[in-house]
Amino acid sequence: MPKRLPLSEPVISGNEWKYVKECLDTGWVSSAGKFVERIEEKFAEYIGAEYAIPVTNGTSALHISLIVLGLQPDEEVLTPSLTFIASSNVIRYCGAYPVFMDVDDTLCMDIEKTVEFIEKECNYLNNNLVNKSTGRTVKGILPVHLYGHPVDMDPLIEIAQKYNLFILEDATEALGAKYKGKMIGKLGDVSAFSFNGNKIITTGGGGMVVTDNKYIADRVRHLTTQARCDKTEYLHDEVGYNYRLTNIQAALGLAQLERLDEFITIKRHIAEFYQNRLNKIAGLKVCCEKEWAFSNYWLSWLLIDEHFGKNRKEVIDYLNKKNIQARPFFIPLHNLKPYINFQTYKMELSDKLYNIGINIPSHVELTDEELNTVVDAINEIKG
Repeated sequence: MPKRLPLSEPVISGNEWKYVKECLDTGWVSSAGKFVERIEEKFAEYIGAEYAIPVTNGTSALHISLIVLGLQPDEEVLTPSLTFIASSNVIRYCGAYPVFMDVDDTLCMDIEKTVEFIEKECNYLNNNLVNKSTGRTVKGILPVHLYGHPVDMDPLIEIAQKYNLFILEDATEALGAKYKGKMIGKLGDVSAFSFNGNKIITTGGGGMVVTDNKYIADRVRHLTTQARCDKTEYLHDEVGYNYRLTNIQAALGLAQLERLDEFITIKRHIAEFYQNRLNKIAGLKVCCEKEWAFSNYWLSWLLIDEHFGKNRKEVIDYLNKKNIQARPFFIPLHNLKPYINFQTYKMELSDKLYNIGINIPSHVELTDEELNTVVDAINEIKG
């Protein structure tokens, strides 16, 4: 069988062994140590933010951010449907409700529809935005920079400021991406990153909360360390969470962070390679970026319409039989059992994109020859 060509896998070939060995040799393996401190500093420096607090994963980064932003039970958060389920699960962890927005041709949250929903489907009463249909208070917006492409943030920031809404950026897939020259993670009140094994850099698990707001940063740090408020006594002043990143994970992540720009350059080359070769094929559209965007192209994607002659499932099945990893887009969340009865607004493109979209190999160690193997296989499918 030919070598497997993966979507995205970790590359451990920098200082990872050196830094992790130092943790093991010194015994600093748990949630304290110099690598935790160093990754906080270097990550904040990379984003250009005041504060970066490492946590156990991207989901915990989102969850603790919502808690600190003050999301209460029976309130609502506007968020896209075409994305991974974690961004809505964390809203439910708080006892609140996601309201699902459609996406646009970037696969990210449709900002025009979101603004329209706020202006037409809500009332602003006593400094609270109230959903006319449910009677609940809309507390914030949780946009997702899907597959590494930025959301169009300026109109979102403007509407959020107008109606006193928070913005929590789900940047779990978008480390290193930029919006109008500004680093993703710097645009909302707080942002959440993921270092899962398939992300552009990894700590195995792990994530990061990033903000310029000292109050938010202090609250996140306090709550993620079990709300302990005395270094000697086991004194806890509220319900907290064990959401701390370990020193070993931080060591791994610091070595990965040192190579992030290199990885982004390769991801962008992969996307450009596919664009140059696959956009010429009738019925295919390859991932691209808006003129105001700088995508990290974490995962490259294809849209397959009826002119291609084969449907999405046939393409995925054929590629996987050739040991070329391919997968469908995320199922829109409003179609999943936990969320099937939740409110949606003008849901038009999300379902269509799910039915025609696939992700294709984007691993940073793929050679041009291997990328040509992917292209050749897709040509073979079309016949």
